[in-house]
Amino acid sequence: MPSYTAPVKDMMFLFDKLRDNKNYNELEKYNDVSSELVKDILEEAAKINQNLILPLAKIGDEHPAVLENGIVRTPPGYKEAYKKYIEDGWTSLSCDPKYGGQGMPRTVSAFFDEMISSASLAFKLYSELTLGAYNCIHHHASDEIKDKYLPKMVEGKWSGTMCLTEPICGTDLGLLKTKAVEQPDGTYKLTGQKIFITSGDHDLTENIIHLVIARATDSPKGTKGISLFLVPKFILKDDGTIGPRNGISTGSIETKMGIKGSATCVLNFDDATGIMIGPKNKGLSQMFTMMNLERIVVGIQGLGISEIAYQNSLSYAKERKQGKSNNSKSQNGNADSIIEHADIKRTLLNMKSIIEGERALCFWLSQQTEVSLNHNDQKIRQEASDMVSLMTPVVKSLYSDLGMEITSDAMQIHGGYGYTKDQGIEQLYRDNRITPIYEGTNSVQAADLVFRKLSNKNGNIVNRFLDMVKAESEGKNGKVKSFSKELGHYLEILYKFSDWIIDKNKFEKDDVSAAANDYLKALGYVSIAYSWIKVLDVSFNDYEANKDFYTDKINTAKFYFEKVLPRAEYHYKSAISGSSNIMKFNFI
Repeated sequence: MPSYTAPVKDMMFLFDKLRDNKNYNELEKYNDVSSELVKDILEEAAKINQNLILPLAKIGDEHPAVLENGIVRTPPGYKEAYKKYIEDGWTSLSCDPKYGGQGMPRTVSAFFDEMISSASLAFKLYSELTLGAYNCIHHHASDEIKDKYLPKMVEGKWSGTMCLTEPICGTDLGLLKTKAVEQPDGTYKLTGQKIFITSGDHDLTENIIHLVIARATDSPKGTKGISLFLVPKFILKDDGTIGPRNGISTGSIETKMGIKGSATCVLNFDDATGIMIGPKNKGLSQMFTMMNLERIVVGIQGLGISEIAYQNSLSYAKERKQGKSNNSKSQNGNADSIIEHADIKRTLLNMKSIIEGERALCFWLSQQTEVSLNHNDQKIRQEASDMVSLMTPVVKSLYSDLGMEITSDAMQIHGGYGYTKDQGIEQLYRDNRITPIYEGTNSVQAADLVFRKLSNKNGNIVNRFLDMVKAESEGKNGKVKSFSKELGHYLEILYKFSDWIIDKNKFEKDDVSAAANDYLKALGYVSIAYSWIKVLDVSFNDYEANKDFYTDKINTAKFYFEKVLPRAEYHYKSAISGSSNIMKFNFI
């Protein structure tokens, strides 16, 4: 089983030193969230993830969730762990105190998301979708519905799901067949089938609150006729207690490559009673409140799994002896530890520079998210919302793709042991493989970025982002300046790349589609470099206060700028070759 130590020190560095967003610091609701409080929270989070949740990863992989006589049973130990998990309040961390939440900002809860993703992604998924459903209900439901459902969800006694996909439709939700028939009392009867429903059924909670998209009988075809419904596993009585079983059954659970402890269900709705959330025919936009949050969380899953893969690779590389390095001063007899070999050091530094840069970018994005939701100035909220919108597909796709690269490299460092189940490294690869697929595949995310997110009614968002990065990085002095100059080169490439995409989008959309993944990655690598500039500024300014820590940061950043950031230019050169050969090619 892999070992894991939560990177609390690095997280606290970000919270203490990179909480530099003026608009975020103006949010009065977080004035009491001190460094001491956050450190206490993260240290307790580390304990539960390292000691209680980490062992569940191997257990869930070897003893997957099963469907027995219509009942989904979670792996051994899950029930006991989940009980402790909700008793300690981890489901309520970022929720509204009005409904029993602790009201912590996403700058804190995102760290917890990373930790639990490292410890056991399969276990995490049982509460993760609950938080997504909570956010959707919190934003779009009536006060009556919120008062009735949210307290138990925040407490963790009830869980939640997101029910979109059907056998006939995945991304193209306009094709859905699930129908909703209005009843005299204002409720609806839903009939249809949903597939690939994460945590669709299980034995951890007293009730499961399904958020289901369906088409009312009098609604138009396509996405314009989609509404959102709250459909509980058990119907509530008038006093809010659990009543009879609703018309929902589990047809099967998927046998998967990874995250085997998580029940991925086929759900059948047979005249199931549901309540419409928000206005009729506006369900897709309401569901996107949940989906967009989940997409960022999926990126954090890739980050979390990358972190545990890196930690175990570093430990193994220090212990495993094989071959003599090119270091003539080696005193290790016939063999050196493999970490002495240049290629292994390069691989480990590649992991480390990406992971720490991703974490810093995610922290920046968490601040933007809080500003977009809570700032008093509507213009500032909108500007932050535009930044979150731009970065959502980048974080979801790049972090999950790089999670595949890092877990693959971790297997390579472990050699034959990485390929076997003994070390648990191959499970990290398998568990992460879903992250580039669900919540919209990474190619869908890239298409969303280039066709919808670069600009909107508020103007050219990507150029505003690049202008901000340029202004901030050019303003750095001293030893940061050489890094800023290097970043400037890649910013100019991105300006040209963005103009090319926007121009091609007017008359050659195949070129844009073919370039979408390259553009997303180029933007992602430059965005991570921007986060490294922020880290470097602190590292050089505060160097004397903690020389070892900041030397490590500076050298890691150097590797990123020299060895990883140049990928952005490759993606640009590849993309602008166009799509004519691709589209003219005939597969035999």
